[in-house]
Amino acid sequence: VQLVESGGGLAQAGGSLRLSCVASGSIFSINTMAWYRQAPGKQRELAAAIDEGGNRNYVDSVKGRFTISRDDAKNTVYLQMNSLKPEDTAVYYCKQVVSPAYYAGPRDFWGQGTQVTVSS
Repeated sequence: VQLVESGGGLAQAGGSLRLSCVASGSIFSINTMAWYRQAPGKQRELAAAIDEGGNRNYVDSVKGRFTISRDDAKNTVYLQMNSLKPEDTAVYYCKQVVSPAYYAGPRDFWGQGTQVTVSS
């Protein structure tokens, strides 16, 4: 299973970006999809997650500004980021919990990361 992220880049404070993450390969089912982020000198943190029932959770710092969504037909998770702040600057990583086959248990798969930089 491979995850490919896109949509990162440079934005001004108050602007918007939309991240996408597509999974490909041997996929039987996908449980939770999530976006993590890691700022320079800080630990990686969960930014947003969505489970197979559509239940979402967000870190407090992004609530009301970021929206996570998924398209199961495309094995894709999105992160719409609005009202961006300089403190949102980080490498954003996609994670999908995938069962590669009906007989295989779910495993975590990660994308390579995409840089988001917000200028003040």
